[in-house]
Amino acid sequence: MSHKSINPHLHLDTLAVRMAEDKSQFGENSEALYLTSSFVQPDAATAARRFGGQEEGYIYSRFTNPTVASMEKRLAALEGTEACIGTASGMGAILLMCMGLLKAGDHVVCSRSVFGSTIKLIASEFGKFGVESTFVSQTDIAQWQAAIKPNTRLLFAETPTNPLTEVCDVRALADIAHAAGAWLAVDNCFCSPALSQPVKLGADLVIHSGTKYLDGQGRVVAGAICCSQKLVDEKFMPVMRSAGISFSPFNAWVVLKGKET
Repeated sequence: MSHKSINPHLHLDTLAVRMAEDKSQFGENSEALYLTSSFVQPDAATAARRFGGQEEGYIYSRFTNPTVASMEKRLAALEGTEACIGTASGMGAILLMCMGLLKAGDHVVCSRSVFGSTIKLIASEFGKFGVESTFVSQTDIAQWQAAIKPNTRLLFAETPTNPLTEVCDVRALADIAHAAGAWLAVDNCFCSPALSQPVKLGADLVIHSGTKYLDGQGRVVAGAICCSQKLVDEKFMPVMRSAGISFSPFNAWVVLKGKET
Protein backbone atom coordinates (compact mmCIF):
# COMPACT_ATOMS: atom_id res chain seq x y z
CA MET A 1 0.00 0.00 0.00
CA SER A 2 1.27 3.51 -0.75
CA HIS A 3 2.31 5.80 2.07
CA LYS A 4 1.14 9.30 2.85
CA SER A 5 3.69 12.09 2.72
CA ILE A 6 5.28 12.71 6.11
CA ASN A 7 5.70 16.11 7.70
CA PRO A 8 9.49 16.31 8.22
CA HIS A 9 9.02 18.56 11.26
CA LEU A 10 7.14 16.00 13.34
CA HIS A 11 9.06 14.67 16.32
CA LEU A 12 9.90 11.00 16.66
CA ASP A 13 7.49 10.48 19.53
CA THR A 14 4.65 11.95 17.44
CA LEU A 15 5.42 9.65 14.53
CA ALA A 16 5.51 6.70 16.94
CA VAL A 17 1.85 7.16 17.86
CA ARG A 18 0.30 8.94 14.86
CA MET A 19 1.54 7.27 11.67
CA ALA A 20 -0.87 4.49 10.68
CA GLU A 21 -3.70 3.61 8.37
CA ASP A 22 -6.77 5.85 8.53
CA LYS A 23 -9.36 5.02 11.17
CA SER A 24 -12.24 2.82 10.09
CA GLN A 25 -15.82 4.07 9.75
CA PHE A 26 -16.23 3.37 13.48
CA GLY A 27 -13.62 5.94 14.55
CA GLU A 28 -11.79 3.65 16.95
CA ASN A 29 -9.42 5.31 19.42
CA SER A 30 -7.04 2.35 19.67
CA GLU A 31 -5.34 0.70 16.70
CA ALA A 32 -7.71 -1.75 15.02
CA LEU A 33 -6.75 -5.43 14.79
CA TYR A 34 -7.88 -7.07 11.54
CA LEU A 35 -7.78 -10.82 12.12
CA THR A 36 -9.06 -11.89 8.73
CA SER A 37 -7.58 -14.08 6.03
CA SER A 38 -9.21 -12.19 3.14
CA PHE A 39 -11.29 -9.13 2.29
CA VAL A 40 -14.65 -8.78 0.57
CA GLN A 41 -14.43 -7.15 -2.86
CA PRO A 42 -17.28 -4.92 -4.11
CA ASP A 43 -17.44 -6.62 -7.51
CA ALA A 44 -15.48 -8.93 -9.80
CA ALA A 45 -13.97 -6.10 -11.86
CA THR A 46 -12.58 -4.38 -8.75
CA ALA A 47 -11.21 -7.68 -7.49
CA ALA A 48 -9.47 -8.28 -10.81
CA ARG A 49 -7.87 -4.83 -10.75
CA ARG A 50 -6.70 -5.26 -7.16
CA PHE A 51 -5.30 -8.73 -7.71
CA GLY A 52 -3.61 -7.47 -10.86
CA GLY A 53 -2.02 -4.51 -9.10
CA GLN A 54 -3.90 -1.83 -11.07
CA GLU A 55 -5.82 -0.59 -8.03
CA GLU A 56 -4.96 -0.37 -4.35
CA GLY A 57 -7.06 -2.33 -1.91
CA TYR A 58 -6.80 -5.09 0.65
CA ILE A 59 -7.04 -8.57 -0.82
CA TYR A 60 -5.51 -11.35 1.23
CA SER A 61 -3.62 -11.09 4.53
CA ARG A 62 -0.65 -13.05 3.21
CA PHE A 63 0.45 -9.76 1.63
CA THR A 64 -2.12 -7.01 2.37
CA ASN A 65 -3.62 -6.30 5.78
CA PRO A 66 -4.55 -2.95 7.41
CA THR A 67 -2.97 -3.73 10.80
CA VAL A 68 0.27 -4.79 9.13
CA ALA A 69 0.14 -1.70 6.89
CA SER A 70 -0.17 0.54 9.96
CA MET A 71 2.94 -0.98 11.50
CA GLU A 72 4.80 -0.66 8.18
CA LYS A 73 3.86 3.00 7.77
CA ARG A 74 4.86 3.82 11.33
CA LEU A 75 8.24 2.10 11.13
CA ALA A 76 9.00 3.68 7.75
CA ALA A 77 8.23 7.09 9.23
CA LEU A 78 10.50 6.45 12.20
CA GLU A 79 13.36 5.23 9.99
CA GLY A 80 12.89 8.04 7.46
CA THR A 81 12.29 5.72 4.50
CA GLU A 82 9.58 5.84 1.84
CA ALA A 83 8.26 2.38 2.62
CA CYS A 84 8.48 -0.71 4.76
CA ILE A 85 7.47 -4.34 4.35
CA GLY A 86 6.80 -6.49 7.40
CA THR A 87 7.81 -10.15 7.70
CA ALA A 88 7.26 -13.09 10.00
CA SER A 89 10.62 -12.61 11.76
CA GLY A 90 13.90 -10.73 11.55
CA MET A 91 15.47 -13.68 9.74
CA GLY A 92 12.43 -13.66 7.44
CA ALA A 93 13.29 -10.04 6.58
CA ILE A 94 16.87 -11.01 5.69
CA LEU A 95 15.59 -13.97 3.66
CA LEU A 96 13.17 -11.70 1.78
CA MET A 97 15.91 -9.14 1.16
CA CYS A 98 18.26 -11.75 -0.29
CA MET A 99 15.55 -13.40 -2.38
CA GLY A 100 14.50 -10.03 -3.79
CA LEU A 101 17.93 -8.60 -4.51
CA LEU A 102 20.22 -11.53 -5.35
CA LYS A 103 20.58 -14.18 -8.02
CA ALA A 104 23.06 -16.95 -8.86
CA GLY A 105 26.49 -15.48 -9.54
CA ASP A 106 26.03 -12.44 -7.28
CA HIS A 107 28.39 -11.71 -4.40
CA VAL A 108 27.65 -10.50 -0.85
CA VAL A 109 30.10 -8.86 1.56
CA CYS A 110 28.93 -9.31 5.15
CA SER A 111 30.31 -8.60 8.60
CA ARG A 112 31.50 -11.77 10.32
CA SER A 113 30.16 -10.40 13.63
CA VAL A 114 26.49 -10.52 12.64
CA PHE A 115 23.91 -12.85 14.15
CA GLY A 116 24.94 -16.46 13.57
CA SER A 117 21.78 -17.42 11.70
CA THR A 118 22.44 -14.61 9.24
CA ILE A 119 25.90 -16.00 8.47
CA LYS A 120 24.44 -19.48 7.92
CA LEU A 121 21.62 -18.18 5.74
CA ILE A 122 23.91 -16.20 3.44
CA ALA A 123 26.88 -18.58 3.34
CA SER A 124 25.18 -21.99 3.43
CA GLU A 125 21.61 -21.63 2.21
CA PHE A 126 22.12 -19.02 -0.52
CA GLY A 127 25.47 -20.62 -1.31
CA LYS A 128 23.51 -23.67 -2.50
CA PHE A 129 22.00 -21.49 -5.21
CA GLY A 130 25.21 -19.92 -6.47
CA VAL A 131 25.39 -16.74 -4.38
CA GLU A 132 28.98 -16.03 -3.32
CA SER A 133 29.81 -14.47 0.06
CA THR A 134 32.80 -12.97 1.84
CA PHE A 135 32.82 -12.28 5.60
CA VAL A 136 34.96 -9.45 6.94
CA SER A 137 35.77 -7.60 10.14
CA GLN A 138 32.90 -5.40 11.26
CA THR A 139 35.24 -2.53 12.10
CA ASP A 140 38.00 -2.75 9.45
CA ILE A 141 36.92 -0.64 6.47
CA ALA A 142 39.97 -1.79 4.49
CA GLN A 143 38.70 -5.39 4.64
CA TRP A 144 35.30 -4.34 3.28
CA GLN A 145 36.96 -2.47 0.43
CA ALA A 146 39.32 -5.36 -0.38
CA ALA A 147 36.43 -7.84 -0.49
CA ILE A 148 34.59 -6.00 -3.28
CA LYS A 149 34.34 -7.92 -6.57
CA PRO A 150 32.84 -7.00 -9.95
CA ASN A 151 29.79 -9.12 -9.07
CA THR A 152 29.26 -7.65 -5.57
CA ARG A 153 25.61 -6.65 -5.21
CA LEU A 154 25.07 -6.31 -1.46
CA LEU A 155 26.95 -5.23 1.67
CA PHE A 156 25.34 -6.24 4.95
CA ALA A 157 26.15 -5.15 8.51
CA GLU A 158 24.51 -4.95 11.92
CA THR A 159 25.36 -2.03 14.14
CA PRO A 160 25.71 -2.78 16.98
CA THR A 161 26.07 -6.47 16.17
CA ASN A 162 24.15 -9.22 17.94
CA PRO A 163 25.55 -10.33 20.35
CA LEU A 164 29.07 -8.80 20.21
CA THR A 165 27.82 -5.18 20.04
CA GLU A 166 30.47 -4.09 17.51
CA VAL A 167 29.67 -0.94 15.57
CA CYS A 168 30.57 0.05 12.02
CA ASP A 169 31.04 3.22 9.98
CA VAL A 170 27.77 3.24 8.04
CA ARG A 171 28.70 6.21 5.85
CA ALA A 172 32.02 4.65 4.84
CA LEU A 173 30.31 1.37 3.99
CA ALA A 174 27.68 3.23 1.97
CA ASP A 175 30.39 4.93 -0.05
CA ILE A 176 32.08 1.57 -0.75
CA ALA A 177 28.80 -0.08 -1.72
CA HIS A 178 27.62 2.69 -4.02
CA ALA A 179 31.00 2.98 -5.75
CA ALA A 180 30.66 -0.72 -6.57
CA GLY A 181 27.06 -0.40 -7.75
CA ALA A 182 25.83 -2.39 -4.75
CA TRP A 183 23.25 -1.89 -2.02
CA LEU A 184 24.09 -1.36 1.66
CA ALA A 185 21.74 -3.00 4.15
CA VAL A 186 22.04 -2.29 7.88
CA ASP A 187 20.36 -4.25 10.65
CA ASN A 188 19.17 -1.61 13.13
CA CYS A 189 17.30 -3.85 15.58
CA PHE A 190 19.52 -3.07 18.59
CA CYS A 191 19.59 0.72 18.32
CA SER A 192 16.11 1.17 16.84
CA PRO A 193 15.28 4.40 14.95
CA ALA A 194 15.13 6.22 18.29
CA LEU A 195 18.95 6.15 18.39
CA SER A 196 20.03 5.52 14.79
CA GLN A 197 18.65 6.10 11.30
CA PRO A 198 21.06 4.38 8.90
CA VAL A 199 19.45 5.84 5.76
CA LYS A 200 20.62 9.29 6.86
CA LEU A 201 24.16 7.93 6.66
CA GLY A 202 23.67 6.44 3.20
CA ALA A 203 22.23 2.97 3.81
CA ASP A 204 19.75 1.75 1.19
CA LEU A 205 17.89 -0.74 3.35
CA VAL A 206 17.28 -1.05 7.09
CA ILE A 207 16.48 -4.45 8.58
CA HIS A 208 14.64 -5.06 11.84
CA SER A 209 13.99 -7.97 14.09
CA GLY A 210 10.93 -6.55 15.81
CA THR A 211 11.45 -9.18 18.49
CA LYS A 212 14.15 -6.89 19.93
CA TYR A 213 13.56 -3.25 20.85
CA LEU A 214 10.55 -2.57 18.59
CA ASP A 215 8.52 -4.88 20.83
CA GLY A 216 10.79 -4.62 23.84
CA GLN A 217 8.86 -7.04 26.01
CA GLY A 218 9.59 -10.47 24.54
CA ARG A 219 6.04 -11.09 23.32
CA VAL A 220 6.28 -11.61 19.57
CA VAL A 221 8.53 -12.61 16.67
CA ALA A 222 8.52 -9.96 13.93
CA GLY A 223 10.65 -8.52 11.14
CA ALA A 224 10.74 -5.71 8.59
CA ILE A 225 12.67 -4.12 5.74
CA CYS A 226 12.61 -0.32 5.48
CA CYS A 227 13.64 1.06 2.09
CA SER A 228 12.38 2.86 -1.01
CA GLN A 229 8.88 2.31 -2.37
CA LYS A 230 10.48 1.12 -5.62
CA LEU A 231 12.34 -1.70 -3.87
CA VAL A 232 9.19 -2.79 -2.03
CA ASP A 233 7.06 -2.74 -5.18
CA GLU A 234 9.54 -4.24 -7.63
CA LYS A 235 11.78 -6.52 -5.53
CA PHE A 236 10.07 -7.56 -2.31
CA MET A 237 6.30 -7.61 -2.78
CA PRO A 238 6.45 -10.09 -5.70
CA VAL A 239 8.42 -12.49 -3.47
CA MET A 240 6.12 -11.89 -0.51
CA ARG A 241 3.00 -12.69 -2.54
CA SER A 242 4.45 -16.06 -3.57
CA ALA A 243 6.63 -17.10 -0.64
CA GLY A 244 4.35 -16.34 2.31
CA ILE A 245 6.93 -14.85 4.71
CA SER A 246 3.91 -13.05 6.11
CA PHE A 247 3.71 -10.76 9.12
CA SER A 248 0.92 -11.86 11.47
CA PRO A 249 -1.65 -9.05 11.99
CA PHE A 250 -1.74 -9.86 15.69
CA ASN A 251 2.04 -9.56 16.02
CA ALA A 252 1.96 -6.32 14.04
CA TRP A 253 -0.66 -5.00 16.47
CA VAL A 254 1.48 -5.96 19.47
CA VAL A 255 4.47 -4.09 18.01
CA LEU A 256 2.24 -1.07 17.27
CA LYS A 257 0.94 -1.01 20.86
CA GLY A 258 4.48 -1.40 22.19
CA LYS A 259 5.54 1.79 20.38
CA GLU A 260 2.54 3.64 21.76
CA THR A 261 3.34 2.76 25.35
